[in-house]
Amino acid sequence: MTQQPQKEPVNLQVDKTQGDGPPTEPDVPGSEKAHRMLTRLLRVTYPHDAFPDGPYERTATAVQEEAATDAGDDRALSQGLLSLDRAADGDFLALSDGDVETLLRDRADDYFFVRIRSTAVVALYDDKEVWDLLGYEGASYDKGGYVDRGFDDLDWLPAARVEEYDGPPRTQLAEPTGESA
Repeated sequence: MTQQPQKEPVNLQVDKTQGDGPPTEPDVPGSEKAHRMLTRLLRVTYPHDAFPDGPYERTATAVQEEAATDAGDDRALSQGLLSLDRAADGDFLALSDGDVETLLRDRADDYFFVRIRSTAVVALYDDKEVWDLLGYEGASYDKGGYVDRGFDDLDWLPAARVEEYDGPPRTQLAEPTGESA
């Protein structure tokens, strides 16, 4: 009896039908076009009008570097970007934000996009420039916590409506039994 080759789980499968020849733009993971496409993808996926290109470009680099540590992820990233470019008739970078969003929504569960998101969300929001843009002062544990450091100095939140309860006494639902457990 011959043993059947074990198949990769569906969410990890990578298209292995491409030839062995040299890949072309944007199939080359470190290519300039691939980097620009990834930066555009990230800008649409995590839209912040006030963010300059720098945080998105650094995040694209982080995604590419992370993918490069695993051959399957690297191949999935390059094939995913190539697929996006093909779906955009060869010019993903020329699509409107709405069209890019539509393409990405159709691929939201694709392995390559799941891997991009898992790296990008951390890389983007752990960027010190992004912290400044969002008003986040960073970690506080090494400074004694937030209590004495203006944790409530956010000027973009409405004033809290905290009022003391002055209604009738609340009914206690369970009487103490006097027994200890």
